Amino acid sequence: ITPFDSVKYEIDKDSGYLRVDRPQRFSSQVPTLYGFVPQTYCAEKIQALSPSSERGDGDPLDICVLSERPITRAEILLEARVIGGIRMVDGGEADDKIIAVLHNDEVYAHVNDIAQAPETLIDRLRHYFLTYKMRPDAESPAVSFDGVYGAEVAHAVITAAIEDYAAHFSQLNT
Repeated sequence: ITPFDSVKYEIDKDSGYLRVDRPQRFSSQVPTLYGFVPQTYCAEKIQALSPSSERGDGDPLDICVLSERPITRAEILLEARVIGGIRMVDGGEADDKIIAVLHNDEVYAHVNDIAQAPETLIDRLRHYFLTYKMRPDAESPAVSFDGVYGAEVAHAVITAAIEDYAAHFSQLNT
């Protein structure tokens, strides 16, 4: 999803294609590129890293990529450097958001850890994920945050999601 999209997409697990999950119902727009890390899955190992969750969300690991230049196409592959993440629980499900910077982006070339990223941008991401499903008449969202973490922890989260993927889908690749 790009900051210009008003539709949320998901991977259809049966076909492997992108499908429309839902139109964004309200005015929230994601402040960065928002996608997933291929060949990852959020299940038992991801849940173990998120003690306040009941299970993984059963989706690929989400990633938000910072870029100085606007990228308007959603169905692309890109190379990014992981700098951290946001530990999020959505309806009891571990739903971490990895934060990365676009490879060769000159503006973010110096950013190697989330502590070096603009705090306002991280706050915008947290606000987006706190509110993007919220209905105007809702009392409080089912989303909570268990902190922001740096690059080292983010790499451990990615490793856990790769291991979850292997545990759940490796038999499909043989």
